[in-house]
Amino acid sequence: LDFLPLKCDACEQIFCTDHIAYAQHDCTSAYKKDVQVPVCPLCNTPVPVRRGEMPDVVVGEHIDRDCKSDPAQRKRKIFTNKCLKPGCKQKEMMKVICDQCHKNYCLKHRHPLDHDCSGAGRPLSKAGHAAVTRAQASSSKIVTASSSGAARPADSSSSPASARAAASQTRSTSPPAVMLQNGLSEEEALQRALEMSLAESARSSAQPPSSTQEEEDLALAQALSASEAEYQQSQRQV
Repeated sequence: LDFLPLKCDACEQIFCTDHIAYAQHDCTSAYKKDVQVPVCPLCNTPVPVRRGEMPDVVVGEHIDRDCKSDPAQRKRKIFTNKCLKPGCKQKEMMKVICDQCHKNYCLKHRHPLDHDCSGAGRPLSKAGHAAVTRAQASSSKIVTASSSGAARPADSSSSPASARAAASQTRSTSPPAVMLQNGLSEEEALQRALEMSLAESARSSAQPPSSTQEEEDLALAQALSASEAEYQQSQRQV
């Protein structure tokens, strides 16, 4: 018996000076006091770990994001293809391109239903996607140029009556884009053009094509951009 008994701070039991150590009395709560900070094996930097977290998982995340060692940086350079799904931070070694919207995603979000695909619902060739992109870019340039031209002040020599006469003549000579699109809206016309492009590509794959797919897509994109520009011009004049 000791004159002053000692209480274990882990299991809260009474022991003498010879058995107060955790190992001497086989303390069942010693793990609560055994708090160690793991060290990164690559950069030898202590990695803080909260209670309840697995040290291996935290060290792995440190190697993937914050480690300054050469092997970790080379690994991060390999995984450079970031997923474009909002909220996803996954990176892959190679690009996983969607056939419909032609955007890069990770393996988990590669299916159109998993990333809320904004495509037309059918696979589109690279030439068709490039043609649609060029058509959208050209139409935006035309809209910007026309809006800047409309913002310029009119010539002092031209009278309001002559301006109204020129506007009425332009409206009478140039048919609106709605008539050119057979009463379809812009989105419906674009969807119809994409369907026609897909049908033509299917027919060209079955028989020797008379012209390349890229030329057909380019002509289709130019027609769409011209129709859209005429429609917007007619709307501004009205």
